Amino acid sequence: MEKKAALVVVDVQNDFCPGGALAVADGDQVVAPLNRYLERFTNAALPIFATRDWHPEKTSHFKAYGGIWPVHCVQGTFGAEIHRGLKLGSGAVIVSKGMAADADSYSGFDAVDSAGVGLADGLRVEGVTRICVGGLATDYCVKQTVLDGRKLGFDVVLLKDAIRGVDLAPGDSARAVQEMLDAGARVVDSVTELAL
Repeated sequence: MEKKAALVVVDVQNDFCPGGALAVADGDQVVAPLNRYLERFTNAALPIFATRDWHPEKTSHFKAYGGIWPVHCVQGTFGAEIHRGLKLGSGAVIVSKGMAADADSYSGFDAVDSAGVGLADGLRVEGVTRICVGGLATDYCVKQTVLDGRKLGFDVVLLKDAIRGVDLAPGDSARAVQEMLDAGARVVDSVTELAL
């Protein structure tokens, strides 16, 4: 059976882009390449899912409550909105994560849609066996989404031109990419290399 692909766009939100509360260096540089993938998937009538951090005001994820991160992507704020340059289109399914006060929820597979359907179930309903993953940040939410995708049996393609990392420690992003490869993910460097 031919593998059906879906695009999974991870956390391209204002707070993770320059000027945001938890900005990834050059985080907004993922928008243009992701738009090329979005156009390709839309034209092929393939499913598109976009994850977002959607935190409550008080969560153990934030420094003030025992976590390691500054306040970011609080539900209903400008910082939590998807970057306005990202051309998701009306058919994209938004899935939200990090909504519990005691959850970090780095992986897109912790996210649910507006009806409470988890990402894995949403993909399976669509008959998806391959996910193509890009977004923010390489060494956190992208990595965990890719690793969980592999654990759940999906064929995973990492869109290397459409990711950027935090690099709290130098080299974190490079190590994350290697970890994803070691888990069985494949890498493409541009939309022209991607076979659907």
